[in-house]
Amino acid sequence: MKIVRVEDLHGAAGWRTTSFLKIATDDGIVGWSEYSEDVGTKGLTATLRALGERLIGLDPTRVEWIMALLYTQTVPAWSGINQHALAAICNALLDIKGKALGLPVHALLGGAVRDRLPVYWSHCGSYRVRFPEMVGAKRISDYDDVFRLGEEVRQRGFKALKTNIMMMEGGRLENFRPGFGSMPGFPALNPQPQVMQSLSRQLEALRAGAGPEVEIMLDANFHFRTEGYLQLVRTVEPHGLTWLEIDMYDPESLALLRREAGFPIASGESLYTRRGYRPFLDAYAFDVAIVDVLWNGYLEAVKIAAMAEAYEVNVAPHNFYGHLADHISAHFAAAVPNLRIMEIDIDDVPWKGEFVTHQPVIENGELVVPDRPGWGTDVDEAAVRRRPPDR
Repeated sequence: MKIVRVEDLHGAAGWRTTSFLKIATDDGIVGWSEYSEDVGTKGLTATLRALGERLIGLDPTRVEWIMALLYTQTVPAWSGINQHALAAICNALLDIKGKALGLPVHALLGGAVRDRLPVYWSHCGSYRVRFPEMVGAKRISDYDDVFRLGEEVRQRGFKALKTNIMMMEGGRLENFRPGFGSMPGFPALNPQPQVMQSLSRQLEALRAGAGPEVEIMLDANFHFRTEGYLQLVRTVEPHGLTWLEIDMYDPESLALLRREAGFPIASGESLYTRRGYRPFLDAYAFDVAIVDVLWNGYLEAVKIAAMAEAYEVNVAPHNFYGHLADHISAHFAAAVPNLRIMEIDIDDVPWKGEFVTHQPVIENGELVVPDRPGWGTDVDEAAVRRRPPDR
């Protein structure tokens, strides 16, 4: 079997573009992976096209060998967009290998250790503040709306949720995002008392609606520096969070925050490969390591999880993309012993499911692990082409 063609395909997905890598073989087997150029990775498609030329004529089942070969082409700039590209190629090759052998990807490396995955409703409320029309939901404007959302999560059978920081501005709630653009707090990222006060009310309303049994996580992203995160830790401590998620590139600062917090700290979603995670693990900087399988590739993600297990740290996939990504992350979550929980977006554009042949199945707050060959779903190319990117 040889690789004969490498293509990319893109579809409009509301506030973002969903992108797919397609690798075709002379045996007629096609491998798919999903990637994104909306997470600081503009230019990723061009990188994939350049690296894809190197794949023509190679045996797609020699996945580790191909990864080692491509690494030699990118080693002077091993991280960032190059790693995203290697990850997308790796994931598409594993889809080919699974299909060729008639096995799900998780069976290629020892098999699944669980057949159902605990999931949490990610960006809970956040998309209903920023994109209510796109997700087909009533806009969340006040704390009563937050309370009702908590009730909805519980009534729909979810046992966990993750939200983002909101602040009252102009008489209604807005997402607090200074780390991602120009708004109050940018660029200094200093703590603001009114933000902490709004956040306390947000978490109180969410807990009242969801009830005591639903796990609540908070994602603070890159929106503060250490001083602000220290204030954030003290603000959220009374609310019984399952974890506070912080994005930070200094292991010692994150370790300081973990020592100050009386609850778990999660981090790592923006890190690449074992090389990136090792200093954070050595510093005992987080309780849960967030691993993006689309950024690192399935093979590297499993190795990161194995390294984290040596430090008695559980992992959780970073997963806020399309349904093919849901499947890829599910195979990772099924295979690693040290899984904490899996992320998934519930609010999304109504046509999200059209892009794949099989949607993920969620029952009572758990995702059923796919058992079809490869990732367990293919991309519906016609459906994607019907919705060309509009951004």
